[in-house]
Amino acid sequence: MSLRPPAGPTETSCEGKPKLLQLQNEMRSAVADLTAAFRYDIMEGLSLAPKAIPARWLYDRRGSALFEAITLLPEYYPTRTERSILASAVSEIAALAGPGRAVIEFGSGSSAKTRLLLAETEPSAYVPIDISGEFLREVAAGLSHAFPGLPIYPTEADFTCPFALPDEIASTARLGFFPGSTIGNLTVPAAVDLLRAMAATLGAGSMLLIGIDRIKDQEVLLPAYDDTQGLTAAFNLNLLHRINRELGGSIPLGAFRHLARWNDAEARIEMHLEATRDVRFEVVGRVFSLSKGETIHTENSLKYGRRDAFVLLQAGGWNPVADWTDDRGLFSVILAEQRPAPAAP
Repeated sequence: MSLRPPAGPTETSCEGKPKLLQLQNEMRSAVADLTAAFRYDIMEGLSLAPKAIPARWLYDRRGSALFEAITLLPEYYPTRTERSILASAVSEIAALAGPGRAVIEFGSGSSAKTRLLLAETEPSAYVPIDISGEFLREVAAGLSHAFPGLPIYPTEADFTCPFALPDEIASTARLGFFPGSTIGNLTVPAAVDLLRAMAATLGAGSMLLIGIDRIKDQEVLLPAYDDTQGLTAAFNLNLLHRINRELGGSIPLGAFRHLARWNDAEARIEMHLEATRDVRFEVVGRVFSLSKGETIHTENSLKYGRRDAFVLLQAGGWNPVADWTDDRGLFSVILAEQRPAPAAP
């Protein structure tokens, strides 16, 4: 079992110290880049009309923990439905993908569903990628005990931006894993761009296993994003806590409420933070204001029909080879392979 970057100073020889120092410097640089990106996106998003902040910033350590709690709620069908699909289909997935691939997970979170994949596919390595570094390394350390001997390389990065995979898997065939219908957090053009970027990152001959949520009745959709226990509200509102804490904001937290709604024209659930009164506050010394009823748009969750999902993947450079769903058709898991660019037309 190997963990990169290391959780602590595991290399103590003189020969090892330069390598350890290099890894530490790389980690500091990555954290600095994420901090600058967070500041830029918040300042830019609060300047828009209407205001909008990318959903990835919901996931600091507390946000990640809250989301994991949300996945256990009775209203939140995606996680348990996807897990049941994977449990029943994983042997077929393993046969189609073949052994010895490095599993690269985009937005790994708790890696709970990944255990099913790692146990069945005989991977050569596992690379969890997540924006919440502390949470990422805790999870990776736990997985090292469950899968002794499996090289694990936790990579703190915003996977929607260019980043490098570990050198240790440079010559290894790869299986990308993108569960949870995270692709639905992006608008269609952005989703296509991300799928193309994933194809470039994973390289020739790679495969992608992706979870995509399906269109369904609002009676099922809305409670999944506005639960009776208020965990989704806490998850959404935590973004304001984070802005105040990390950017010296003075946002009056009690002046906002969580709002979830279905946008039928765009086939998506939207999450917003709605001002319950006129408010004025500062972030990084700059003044912002919202009128009562004005919102900050924090997340989209697009839903796709089966044909729509296939077209999306093909537009992103992936050719679906198999797909699975549950008895109710709530959710789908699709295995795709890189599709070479057609010569014509």
